[in-house]
Amino acid sequence: MNTIRYNWTKEEIIQLYNKPLMDLLFEAASVHRQFHNPNVVQVSTLLSIKTGGCPEDCGYCPQAARYHTNIEGNDLMTVSQVKAQALRAKASGSSRVCMGAAWRNVKDGPEFDQVLEMVRTINKLDMEVCCTLGMITENQAKRLAEAGLYAYNHNLDSSEEYYKEVISTRGYEDRLETIENVRKTNVTVCSGGIIGMGEQIEDRAGMLVALASLNPQPESVPINALVAVEGTPLENEKPVEIWDMIRMVATTRIVMPETQVRLSAGRTQMSREGQAMCFFAGANSIFAGDKLLTTPNPDVNEDMKMFELLGLEPQKPFIKKMQPETVEAENSQYQPLGEKPKWTRPGHVIERNLEASQKGK
Repeated sequence: MNTIRYNWTKEEIIQLYNKPLMDLLFEAASVHRQFHNPNVVQVSTLLSIKTGGCPEDCGYCPQAARYHTNIEGNDLMTVSQVKAQALRAKASGSSRVCMGAAWRNVKDGPEFDQVLEMVRTINKLDMEVCCTLGMITENQAKRLAEAGLYAYNHNLDSSEEYYKEVISTRGYEDRLETIENVRKTNVTVCSGGIIGMGEQIEDRAGMLVALASLNPQPESVPINALVAVEGTPLENEKPVEIWDMIRMVATTRIVMPETQVRLSAGRTQMSREGQAMCFFAGANSIFAGDKLLTTPNPDVNEDMKMFELLGLEPQKPFIKKMQPETVEAENSQYQPLGEKPKWTRPGHVIERNLEASQKGK
């Protein structure tokens, strides 16, 4: 029996990743079958509730205000708009709605109160609710938990070393601290990263070491393939080979056996055969809907056709963990503290980020 290990080394993970593909796939598929039903895949819908205008300088992101991309920014959606989208997602087979806001960190106030209301509304539709809102404090995490949040997403993006080559406006420690704050509640953790940003295999392994060392390990790990968007510093990166994606999924599955491995951004570039190999290697969650925040995503009907061909079933909500209860705003135990946390700004210069921000001027 496979037991959960928290002490993987970078060398061990690199060795796994570089195994002959057939051996790697066999091992990953065996682990997958031990911990999960191989014919069940969770379908989640990602909703950008507030798009663009982010003050960060993440090199991959078209929502950073400093880069010149053709992203139409929009203010925070209303609760009724979000409810309508969630009902649509539910009707098309999604069991989870993930709401993303292009913020550096959560600030107490009317906008956060509105997000809490969205969480309450979706949880009452008997769907899992996930949020990705940037860095959060312990009190903010508790308020989200109380509203009925099921998962909080905060990606590590890459290894700690390579992170510095992609982002200069926040520190890796802040990522880990946010995850720690989420862990002080009953909300599950969703944290993964992106491959294809120019990193080495050592960096991919470094990211997996950071995730696998967390105890408990994240309940959910998204593996994204970079979608190079014009105007961002990484616009010229070559698309990730499908084999890299398959190896990354398989390695993640072996290192974090109980985790749901999410096949996230970059699926439009993948053939059905490529995706099928990722499912075989241990991916058991996808994002559906025509967009992933701002980048294109396969049509949901296409996905359902693929499920039918492969004999896959969408996962029902609250299979891995019970549905959280929703506490109404007026009965809330936790009040906004009006905190002004000092999240770090490392402030080193990343040349390509600087160039991209000056391009359109």
